[in-house]
Amino acid sequence: MKIYVTAKPNARINKVERHDDVHFTVSVQAEPVQGKANIAVIEALADYFDIPKSRITILRGQTSKEKIVEIL
Repeated sequence: MKIYVTAKPNARINKVERHDDVHFTVSVQAEPVQGKANIAVIEALADYFDIPKSRITILRGQTSKEKIVEIL
């Protein structure tokens, strides 16, 4: 399943907001430096979907707030 994620780094709390079946906003406390925010986004999505982090991959948007994420 592919989902579209808008990442919000440097947030006060980590949270996942679902807009519809494939669009999500993920707020993370991590800074967007050296991939820390991407790792935090993956961890937040893994907690939200209750799956292992290894099943989540960022396909596009490694350096962007707009990401395409694949969940296996």
